Parts: sequence; structure tokens; C-alpha cells
Amino acid sequence: MGYDVIGDIHGQADKLEALLTTLGYRDTTDGWLHPQRTAVFVGDFIDRGPQQVRTVNLVSRMVSAGLARAVMGNHEFNAIAWHTPDPEQPGEYLRSHFSEKYGAKNRQQHERFLAEVEHLPAEHARLIAWFRTLPLWLDLDGIRVVHACWHGSFMNWLQQSNLGDDQTLSKDLLAPATREPDDESEKDIDVPSVFKAVEALTKGIEIPAPEGHSFRDKDGHERNRVRVRWWDPDASTYRTAAMMSEADRERLPDTDIPAHARIGLDDRKPVFFGHYWLTGRPAVVSPHAACVDYSAGKGGPLVAYRWDGESVLTDKNFVSVA
Repeated sequence: MGYDVIGDIHGQADKLEALLTTLGYRDTTDGWLHPQRTAVFVGDFIDRGPQQVRTVNLVSRMVSAGLARAVMGNHEFNAIAWHTPDPEQPGEYLRSHFSEKYGAKNRQQHERFLAEVEHLPAEHARLIAWFRTLPLWLDLDGIRVVHACWHGSFMNWLQQSNLGDDQTLSKDLLAPATREPDDESEKDIDVPSVFKAVEALTKGIEIPAPEGHSFRDKDGHERNRVRVRWWDPDASTYRTAAMMSEADRERLPDTDIPAHARIGLDDRKPVFFGHYWLTGRPAVVSPHAACVDYSAGKGGPLVAYRWDGESVLTDKNFVSVA
């Protein structure tokens, strides 16, 4: 049986139905079905788009019927944290609603989902409960799937740290996963923590920008940490590793990035992920890795990779709908 690995949907249910139709799935009483294939979703079902609940219901119905598999994205993790009271701060939540530093930004990033569910507390709780069933990664027959970064050492560490069944985030680990260090430099110490592990798997590897450098992300927020091309063994310097516009990257020094950010990939199984808001014509990022996020939540196409057992990935297996 082949897998159709589908990228970040971000509330674009119309695009998802169009893509499933293009891939040969049909809508049945149990969900969208293909007679020979299984859909695999890389997470980020919510926020940004116009059809939040419809998107989640479509995907969760497929997963519940055994017609699809799915992993947790950072937007599902953030939604869980937004909804969950902080046991150490009465009246607050694990993702802050009220802090002067983060509250307004957190709501802005989550406002499309909240607009559909905040006034329906039972429905909101139902969807959050489903998000909590999503694994952080999938190691399937022939392929691996994670939202942002396949980090083997962090995965092994989490499995020894009370991770839930089937790589789900246990109740005991949820609060620690949201506890960002007060001292930002702790993020870059080569010692694992729940926060750093979950952050890497759902948001990728980030490192401090070189001194004196910052940039603005896709939402206009100024950033002083950069995401890196963790899958690329040749991405060893800021200029070759940083994920930002070419113009911004060219301004960076050609100095080595920290060793802990150069994790690389083995070639035992292809790895699929989303998260990175790529643009242009879909193409594999390495012979054994493919990103399937091509900015569907911001006007780009929704993309799938049709995997049929190949160990070396190929550009011709991408399918997309605008």
C-alpha cells in the first residue's frame, strides 16, 4: 500500500477536498477513502484559513476510520496549550492569554480557530481532545513523518521521559513542554529537555542569529533566531543553513553554525515533514527528505507526495492543487 503525505492545511478544507479528489479518494460514510492508499497528514490543520472546524473534522474522521494517519503540528500543540490552564499560575493558561509580552501575539496567531470555537466550549474541548491523541512522529513501514524535524536523539530521550502511548504527548509532559527557559541561552546548551525536544520536533531547529543580525518573519515579527536546514549535511554555516530569504541569508556571515544544529539524516527511510512555508514548484530537499508545506495557508498550493516504496525520492511524485 502506498502513502500520500499531505502538507499543512491551515483551515483550507476546500483545497483538501480538491487534493483528495485529484489523488483518487472518494467521500464515503466513513471518510475520504482510497482503495489502495493511505493518507498521512503532517499536522497544522488549523489557524489562518477560512474552514477550521470543517478541516479538523474531515481529517479526524479519516484517522478514526483507519483511512489516514496524522502527526501533531505546532499549531495543534499551541491550541492545546492555549486551552489548558496553567497549574502554576491561577487564571492563566500554558500558552499565555494575558501576558504583556506574548498574550496579544498568541491570540493573533490563533484567531481564526478561536473565531470558530471560542463561543462553543464543548466543541472547542472536543477538538482539543482529538489534538491530544496525535503523535509527535510516525515511524511507518518504509517512511518517517514528523511536523518539523526528525531529531533521533531527542525522540529517544522523550521515549525514556514518560512519553505517552504511540508517541503522544503525555499529560505529565505537556506543561514542561511549554516552559520556555527564562535565559534564552539555555535553548542552545547541548542538554535535552522536554521543551527543547518538543520545540525541535514541532517547530524545527532554531539557533541565535549572529550578533547584530535580525530579520522579519512571514507575519512581520522581528526575529533574532533562525531556523536551519537540519536535513542538509552540507548546511554547516549561517549562510548555507539559515532558512530565510536569499537576500537576508546573503547578509549573514559564512561562519559555522553550532554543532548541535547539524543533526543530518540517515538513509534508512525517507523522511517527510511540513512547517517551512516553501514556495515555488514542489521539489525534494534531499534524496531522502521532502517537505510538503508549500504555503497553502497563505495562498499557495496544498501539496502531497505520493510514495510508492522508493528509497530515493523524486520530484515527479508531488501532486498539488491551488
